[in-house]
Amino acid sequence: MEPQSHKSNMFNQPKAVWAVAFASIIAFMGLGLVDPILPAIAHKLNASHSDVTMLFTSYNLVMAVAMLITGVISSRLGMKGTLLAGIVIIAIFAALGGSSNGIWQLVWLRGGWGLGNALFVATALSAIVSLSRTGVAQSIILFETAIGLGISVGPLLGGELGSISWRGPFFGVAVLMIVAFLFIAFVMPKSKAPATAKKTSILDPFRALKHRPLRIFGITAFLYNFGFFTLLAYSPFYMGLKERGLGYVFLGWGLLLAITSVFMAPRLQKRYGTVKSMCVQLLLFAVTLMVMGIWTSTKEVIIVAVVLAGAFLGNNNTLITTAVMNAAQVERSTASAAYSFLRFLGAAAAPWLAGKLAEWYNPHVPFIVGGSFVLVSVIYVWLNRRHVQHVDQVEGH
Repeated sequence: MEPQSHKSNMFNQPKAVWAVAFASIIAFMGLGLVDPILPAIAHKLNASHSDVTMLFTSYNLVMAVAMLITGVISSRLGMKGTLLAGIVIIAIFAALGGSSNGIWQLVWLRGGWGLGNALFVATALSAIVSLSRTGVAQSIILFETAIGLGISVGPLLGGELGSISWRGPFFGVAVLMIVAFLFIAFVMPKSKAPATAKKTSILDPFRALKHRPLRIFGITAFLYNFGFFTLLAYSPFYMGLKERGLGYVFLGWGLLLAITSVFMAPRLQKRYGTVKSMCVQLLLFAVTLMVMGIWTSTKEVIIVAVVLAGAFLGNNNTLITTAVMNAAQVERSTASAAYSFLRFLGAAAAPWLAGKLAEWYNPHVPFIVGGSFVLVSVIYVWLNRRHVQHVDQVEGH
């Protein structure tokens, strides 16, 4: 029924898919873009570590809440209109962030950036899956590739522009989003996807979470994102590197994330199954965070651990995203919104908590707590494995 989905066919896509993938790369640059400049922002704006980690918290919290309305908006504007709206919002708030003069002003503006990213991200995934010529698994791998490239190039760009001024990366994203806007506007045709024909409700994502498999994967993502964003938002303070050096470390992290998500995750899934592979990758990530918690003061350990963690996160991102798309008993855009709501709540809480734990106790505690959350996610998904094992049969169908 579906065209053959061999790996070689992943690149046999309509222009619309490539337009969305290209824009996704640019949009996801924003996630890791601020990593290399976190210490510089703290220094220039006289902010504490916990203040600066709020740049991730506001961004992810707004994304989480906004995920609940992405379906409502996209069912009225269509996929193309929603993608363009998200891009415009990102460009505006990134430019305003580069012009800000205080940490809390910057925190609020990052929240606005998160609104744009929510509109774009939720729609981009369903757009690629809907418009792709290949199967769900290959479409998700393409999307994860775009994410990995964006996440890896973002810190490199942030490090290079940040070495000139901490404001540079914000203006850089604004310019790139204008390029993405033109690319989507002129290359992507007006969508006729079936999802746009039916108007959805803001309650649909909550109704979707009544489906046990989707809820299980959502809670798993909520827990493991504590570890993910503890690493992303907190580790730059303990590497002892300048902006450019931090950019190269997170470039290595992002490249491993991209490579494993494309080449390794599908092999693991095929050989060992989705749930078993996911549990092993999350367990390895939890151990990595624990090691960072023990040797926090040894910058070489932190640097190597961050880069290595990219492999575990790349594998898990593809595994869990594919599982969510296959487990969904609702429209994929609604499933994506429900799942993303839960995972970004975890992503919002973790950076703030990491900064506060370091202030309340010591620098080791945030990594230990982050690793503990990831460990709980392993236990939780393994105990519920009989309810989600069917995702492998769905993909194999």
